Amino acid sequence: MTTSTQNLPPLAVHFIWHPSDKEFIFNIISEFRRYITRDTDRPFSREINIPTFLYSSRNPSNPPKNTPPKLADKNVVFVFTSGQTLTEPSWVDYFNKLGGSTDYFIVPVAIDEAGMKHSYSGTLKNYNFIRAHNWPDDNRIESGILELSHELYRYGLNDINSNEVGKETSIKLFLSHAKKGDTGLNHAQEIKRFIDNSNMNRFFDANEISPGFKFDEEIERHLKNSTMVAIVSDAYSSRYWCQREVLTAKSEHRPIVVVNSLEDYEDRIFPSIGNVPCVHVTAETLTHKDILRILIASLLETVRFKYAEVSLKFYQSQGWIDSKASILCRPPEVQQVVELLSKNQSSSNDSGRLHLCYPEPPLYQEETIWTDYLNITVSTPLWSSNEEQTEKYNIGISISDYLEDGYEEHHQHTDELQRLSQDLARHILSRDHTLIYGGDLRENGFTEFVLEEASVLKERLKSDQFNVKNHLAWPLYLTPASKEFSIKYYGLLDIVKHQVPGDIDSILKDKEIFLKPDCPENQYIWSRCLTTMREESIENSDIRIFAGGKLEGYLGKMPGVLEEFLIAIDLNKPIYLAGGLGGLCQKLCDSILNNEICEEFAEGWQISHNAGYIELQQIAKGNSFEANYEQVETSLLNLSVEKLSSESGLSKDDYIRLMKTHFVDEIVHLILKGLKQRERNLGES
Repeated sequence: MTTSTQNLPPLAVHFIWHPSDKEFIFNIISEFRRYITRDTDRPFSREINIPTFLYSSRNPSNPPKNTPPKLADKNVVFVFTSGQTLTEPSWVDYFNKLGGSTDYFIVPVAIDEAGMKHSYSGTLKNYNFIRAHNWPDDNRIESGILELSHELYRYGLNDINSNEVGKETSIKLFLSHAKKGDTGLNHAQEIKRFIDNSNMNRFFDANEISPGFKFDEEIERHLKNSTMVAIVSDAYSSRYWCQREVLTAKSEHRPIVVVNSLEDYEDRIFPSIGNVPCVHVTAETLTHKDILRILIASLLETVRFKYAEVSLKFYQSQGWIDSKASILCRPPEVQQVVELLSKNQSSSNDSGRLHLCYPEPPLYQEETIWTDYLNITVSTPLWSSNEEQTEKYNIGISISDYLEDGYEEHHQHTDELQRLSQDLARHILSRDHTLIYGGDLRENGFTEFVLEEASVLKERLKSDQFNVKNHLAWPLYLTPASKEFSIKYYGLLDIVKHQVPGDIDSILKDKEIFLKPDCPENQYIWSRCLTTMREESIENSDIRIFAGGKLEGYLGKMPGVLEEFLIAIDLNKPIYLAGGLGGLCQKLCDSILNNEICEEFAEGWQISHNAGYIELQQIAKGNSFEANYEQVETSLLNLSVEKLSSESGLSKDDYIRLMKTHFVDEIVHLILKGLKQRERNLGES
């Protein structure tokens, strides 16, 4: 795993753990990742999307094959220690290698008492450990998320150096509530009491308005450096000072979390309280778990807000965003825009049309129609309301997951491929391109993720232009699950059912019966049908995008993504090859960049890693349809980055970055950049 030391994004998070400790700690890591990365089950959410990397191994005696590199400007490394890591010399040596780098902040987390002994010597000597073994059983996950989130904020976003242990790093909370009525006041007192009487005071400093101060001055003084927790009770929205506190927090561009504790009814939700995260709790006395949920939401929104700010500024410095655009950490609001327009008008400098940029994903037309009336440009790093486009492409994507190696050598979760497929679907379809995908129709498959995106986009953008074509080889479209899937997404996608190739047609008894690939002869039939489907679907594509891909455990004459890549090369299709997310495409990129074939693309490797493959090859050779790995080697060695980049619209340097980057946003940005340049080139020709 490598990266350029230039133009690094602001933050990356790394997790290191011993495989024998997985049962205890991996659910905490997974849950924490769910909070700090965009949830693939909620692709339109506005959550944090910090890149994360995982380090472990399959063999308890062996540590990961490499240590975290400097992938971002700031790298926070959570090192989970235990008796397992303490008594394995190879793991002790691995941890000591971490001490030779100044590229990251190390946060040690002791899983058990023995894990604390790493502080006696070596790299982790004298470090202050998070004590995971002290997390209470009934709130273990919440306690873990809270502590990990605070250290992420402290080292990743609070401009603290590792030696500045005395620096104030607690997050200031401003508890906003109606002073009349019991619910809001009681909840605020319960939250503050919980913080003051527990170790939470290491993480939070909770404030209300102090007696004897001028109310408006005190609000402004506290809110300028605070995260606002608005405890919404029945009376909240009708109180002038509650409204004033919300408006001040919005005007000061502060993180805000709403705690909805309605007991009965409120006759009007204060409009300015929207556009922020919301936690629902009971109007009754808060439980400790409720308070932890509120504090976690407050901490994570603070992290999200700060991360959005530094990320957007980074993207602006890289030219993704107009240099004159105003950066917003939330989607734009009318009152905020009015303030900005007023400042522009009073300014002596004529800054022209107001341009606002906010984090991904883009809002939809119904939400932003008012910006057109105010003559405002709104954008995200990957989209702008003033984009002009004339070319419409048939864009095929070849993205599939692969067998993880226990994070021993490749250190990203395969859900990054799901995020990529979702983001590509969103941005390709919203630009009126046609999306072509070849794969089985099944629940939780990549096709389903793409179609969920297309379904929502089609409804919310009120357009009939979207088009998704799913190419299916025989006999995939004969399964009951595929038929049900087709009914579910009727009217959204065009299912292209490919017929059996001629040389196979004569040996099939009944083409209406699903044929299981349960013997070499049937596997050969499947391989021929898959090849036919791939050739025809790629022939009908203008552009092809590749990422991930299995190297073993596939159905076909060779790994599917490899076969599709070779067909696209033979047909001279423009190709965007993303290798940084691992899988077969990483091996393709390595082979092309190093001009040396990876061992996985040899027939011997495929035979040794795929049961029954030698029998399949023998049958295929008898019919002259075998996978020819000598031709694979020749094709890859004759392929250059210059050729790939010239067809894609990207410079050579940009294309190499596409092949290497581990960041989904950057992959999508480079693909969209290439498509725009291709359109310019066509316009000039």
